Amino acid sequence: MAGTIGKNATAGGEIKNSILGDFSNKAHHGYLGDSIIGMWCNLGAGTSNSNVKNNAGVIKMWSEEAKDLIPVGQKAGIIMGDFSKTAINTSINSGTTIGCCTSIHMLPQGEKNIPGFIWGGYEKYAFEKLKRDIKQWMDWKNVIPDPSLWNTLWHLYNTHTGPYDENHDSYN
Repeated sequence: MAGTIGKNATAGGEIKNSILGDFSNKAHHGYLGDSIIGMWCNLGAGTSNSNVKNNAGVIKMWSEEAKDLIPVGQKAGIIMGDFSKTAINTSINSGTTIGCCTSIHMLPQGEKNIPGFIWGGYEKYAFEKLKRDIKQWMDWKNVIPDPSLWNTLWHLYNTHTGPYDENHDSYN
């Protein structure tokens, strides 16, 4: 295992050249390589990422500034925002970005930019459900959330422009 493991994080399985943020969990089998995982994330058992393309070509990763995929080199795994999680046996392509407060149960095929505040794979995460879920994780780790956390997340939630389909509360 090679990487930087944050305080009160749980690390298991194969981890290479990665950062696992404070209070995050990657406790089970599965590969995590060349990745940055935020705080309070949970990678379900068997979650694995690719960090090299099958043709050894250049990987492209989403740039919020450029609003496009940009080349980042031949090795790149995941960048995952705080409070995000994956279900068991989730497979993630090389060069994938996952926004904050996202719960992936079914990853859209080939998607490399998963916006923040997604529930399941397509729907917007209901804020009260998100708040409940974060609180349960914090309770489990015996951490009392700073009240300003909810205000910050509420602001991000309301200003997030993620590509949701307004008629179906999902993204395209």
